Amino acid sequence: MPAGGTSRWRRGRLVAVAAVLTASLMLAHAWVPNAFGHLGSLLETFLPWLGVSVPVLLALALVRRSATAAVTVLLPAVVWCSMFGGTLADKRSDGGDVTVLTHNVGAGNPDPEGSARELAGSGAGLIALEELTAKATPVYERVLAGSYPYHTVQDTVGLWSRYPLHDAAPVAVMRWNRALRATVATPKGPLAVYAAHLASVRAHLGTGFTTSERDRSVGRLADAVRAEPLPRVLVVGDFNGSTGDRALRPLTAQLRSAQEAAGDGFGFSWPAGFPVARIDQILSRGIAPVASWTLPRTGSDHLPVAASLRL
Repeated sequence: MPAGGTSRWRRGRLVAVAAVLTASLMLAHAWVPNAFGHLGSLLETFLPWLGVSVPVLLALALVRRSATAAVTVLLPAVVWCSMFGGTLADKRSDGGDVTVLTHNVGAGNPDPEGSARELAGSGAGLIALEELTAKATPVYERVLAGSYPYHTVQDTVGLWSRYPLHDAAPVAVMRWNRALRATVATPKGPLAVYAAHLASVRAHLGTGFTTSERDRSVGRLADAVRAEPLPRVLVVGDFNGSTGDRALRPLTAQLRSAQEAAGDGFGFSWPAGFPVARIDQILSRGIAPVASWTLPRTGSDHLPVAASLRL
């Protein structure tokens, strides 16, 4: 073999090693420990973004004119496609009985009335709102009243409905109330709806990705959902975590994600200006999701997310 051909295979070894490590990290994400800084949860929240490394590594391989690196970059590409390729397919269809929308409207939202109007025009049969404030709640109640004759607000979480609501009550998932449960009397029978805003995730230099309060609130919500007697259950809200985050498994193991079952792409919802993670969820049991999507930005730092469901 000519010397030039041999050197093409010898160059770019660092790029090749980086490609192998990236593929290994994707495959072994479940083994990344949470002992320090909850790095495992952090990785799983943003895991799809490891795919960005593929074009970067490929560009480096081309710059280095390395055949070894170029071939090795196929490894993380194949792994990423096997893990997330199906997510990119459009799985939406028609035939839903009810549309549900959930939105963290943002305590600092400068235009709650404008946001309420946009939500009212969504056509959803159920609207769950999180991070309501004492000042903004009357605005949402006034604007949504015309289209949603039934509603309940439990502190910072609210549910608006075109169908009668019964047995509305807070769900104790935290020291202060950020969750509710209500029975919705749909034309096809009762539906148990939980709306929740789980504890926020914090990042600190000394402790890293801090999720302890969020994880405890997940466990309490999971217990409530597990004990739910109605066969059809809908759980929506801002969970401050993706469905891939191991900390949410006590809840997600019981339920089906509308975005994963019937979405188009990843459906990232936060931050609204440039979404990088889906932390706003629509999960269900005994219900068939037929479509899932995000809505245009409001005055919040989250995007609204919606799903059409067959009851």
